[in-house]
Amino acid sequence: MKKRMFTIITLLMLMAASLAGCTGNAGEQAGEPAQKEPAKKEVILATTTSTRDSGLLDVLVPIFEQKTGYIVKPVAVGTGMALKMGQEGNADVLLTHAPSAEQPLVDSGVVVNYQLVMHNDFVVLGPPDDPAGVKGTVDAAETFKKIAAKGALFISRGDDSGTHKKERAIWQKAGIDPQGRQWYQETGQGMGATITVANEKLGYTLSDRGTFLAHAENIDLQIVSEGDDMLKNIYHVMQVNPEKFDRINEAGAEAFVRFMIDEETQRIIKHFGVDKYGQPLFFPDRLDN
Repeated sequence: MKKRMFTIITLLMLMAASLAGCTGNAGEQAGEPAQKEPAKKEVILATTTSTRDSGLLDVLVPIFEQKTGYIVKPVAVGTGMALKMGQEGNADVLLTHAPSAEQPLVDSGVVVNYQLVMHNDFVVLGPPDDPAGVKGTVDAAETFKKIAAKGALFISRGDDSGTHKKERAIWQKAGIDPQGRQWYQETGQGMGATITVANEKLGYTLSDRGTFLAHAENIDLQIVSEGDDMLKNIYHVMQVNPEKFDRINEAGAEAFVRFMIDEETQRIIKHFGVDKYGQPLFFPDRLDN
């Protein structure tokens, strides 16, 4: 009896092993091999507050993690700080929106695999009564000149972010240095927080369109100036060079860059925000249509 029981158990074990082998082979034949576990799972992403405040990261990061097995640790700061993190080897991959500030890192080899991802645009926001009389003005520098001439309150991020860099470029084109003026205030905070302050104080501010749309239903500020070519807002993704720093997760960073320019991800970006706001918050730059 014991011998018979042993034989039955042995046969059952062999059958189970055989079935497992068949299942594995079927998966491989279908082109769906088991996901290989990353050797180093954590990927530090230094990015702008606009990708967080708009909600885009909340959509893309879980998809990337599910597809690859990596765990993303996003650090949402101004682009200036994100680039500094890359320059010091304190991030694996960067997603930023200040091409002129990014280029020196590309040229020096601090970052590699530099890829265009998407764009939207900047808009000037102001209170409904528009005390500076700028509503409908397309030229961004002219808009800033009118705000300065009226001494109307302007709320700046003041954080060396991509948005702050763009704002300074507009002031420079307008021939105005706003620093120290009574009507010019800096928050030192991200885009969402700066919009909130400008709304509370009934001031003007410069925002990326995506973050504005994400906050529009909760604020009174309106778009008072848009459409200038100078206001285009371009995003790139890039790896921090593992040859410069020992602790960089090269494989994880490369996987994230590949994910951001993948056609499926680009289509997600293309439709992000349309259902809620009636328009996309970002426009992918890697799709043919």
